[in-house]
Amino acid sequence: MNANTEFRWPFALRPLTPKLGAEISGVNLAEDLSEDLFRAIYRAWLRYQVLLFPPLDLPPGSQVEFARRFGEVQVHVMNQYHADGYPELYRLSNLDAHGRPNGKHPDKGTLAWHTDGSWQRVTGQATIIYGEVMPDRGAGGETHFCDMYGAYERLGAQWKARIANMRAVHNLDFSRTRRHGEDPMTEEQRLAKPPVDHPVVRTHPETGRKCLYLGDHAEYIVGMPYDEGRALIEELNALAIHQDLTYEHRWTTRELIVWDNRCVLHRATSYDATTQGRVIRRCTVLGEVPS
Repeated sequence: MNANTEFRWPFALRPLTPKLGAEISGVNLAEDLSEDLFRAIYRAWLRYQVLLFPPLDLPPGSQVEFARRFGEVQVHVMNQYHADGYPELYRLSNLDAHGRPNGKHPDKGTLAWHTDGSWQRVTGQATIIYGEVMPDRGAGGETHFCDMYGAYERLGAQWKARIANMRAVHNLDFSRTRRHGEDPMTEEQRLAKPPVDHPVVRTHPETGRKCLYLGDHAEYIVGMPYDEGRALIEELNALAIHQDLTYEHRWTTRELIVWDNRCVLHRATSYDATTQGRVIRRCTVLGEVPS
């Protein structure tokens, strides 16, 4: 293909914002995808970082099969969230046994900007979430995404020089305890996922672009006094979020979203867990050791 020729997508594609995200329609993820079709989806995913698929009926097994096209699917250490007989699936729900809102948020850590799986040595690559039940429009429970390529590019030269060789320690127990301390990790879970360190500036292994790699699981900076490192992480996490680099998704039930954890932060927004139901089915694909 000539370098100046625009790639022709084998599906309808609509950018969601000028800088981040695209909606793909005309693809049935519940069916087997040809290699050519999946390669085009993957190409769009690398380019747009966040892909939205319109409402569809997607059984749990089909979601896992789609995730496996990206790579090995994580079996999350927080096994109390496993769902539908598939250890790869992770359900966040505030509904009781009768399908009514129970007033409890299933994981308050999701309300802070983060990247999935940064708390393990081999980090998260793609995350795929399916909206089984969603709050009423305008009632909260949205999911927001922010471009970390752009976040890094907008740092000044002094910031870039300062953090070029820094490493941050990411710790699930740290983020879980401070955000959702009423339901802490068990000792077995903590031992299974000890803290790990990653570069603060990560090079995406497929695009070659640099991005900021922190988020809410990052606890402290290697070689820096703890409080000083905490302050630096909080400052950088705040600097990373730019309105024009953010896509704010207002859910419709049965939509599916897949994003690239290596270059995107995300968060959920709050909702009234006593009156609104929210159930998402999630799986995360393992990627590589960041460099």
